[in-house]
Amino acid sequence: MKALFLKYKSVVKFIVTFLTVYFVFTLAYKFYLDASDGSKYFPDYFTNLVARQCEMLLQALGFNGSVVSHPDEPSMKLIINNKFVATVVEGCNSISVIILFISFIVAFAGKFKATVLYVISGSVLIYVVNLIRIVILSIGLYNYPWRREILHTVIFPLIIYGMVFLLWMFWVNRFSKQKKANA
Repeated sequence: MKALFLKYKSVVKFIVTFLTVYFVFTLAYKFYLDASDGSKYFPDYFTNLVARQCEMLLQALGFNGSVVSHPDEPSMKLIINNKFVATVVEGCNSISVIILFISFIVAFAGKFKATVLYVISGSVLIYVVNLIRIVILSIGLYNYPWRREILHTVIFPLIIYGMVFLLWMFWVNRFSKQKKANA
């Protein structure tokens, strides 16, 4: 049994580290969401920020974009040219995806400085790509509302999860200690 454990030590270490980091960050995020009462920022600060930044990006692209609080649910309504096109909910703010990204990078940690810098730069990149994907989705829904299903269930997740996957592969192949140990 000990020989088997030693054989798969790096796999067990990866799984335990990943699950621990994921659990801690997810729990902290849950506490943050529970503490967000919506009195200053609705529905919560990050979701509100993402919606407002998407509004600014739409306007920078020449669209008459605006966001308003949804009257019936904890979300922001994204409007283009007075046409409601999308709802920005808590799941759209990229925080859960960033937690997943960070958990993987920490589980496949490289040198401390490289890991910290990659976590920060990767998180910022994911956040920016998320803003861009919401804007693309909104423009797509404005121009092609009959394509709502494919835009939201295929294209939308493909952009963000594809980005995370590419960042993971780049990290594993360039910076992680596991690559160096197996070389």
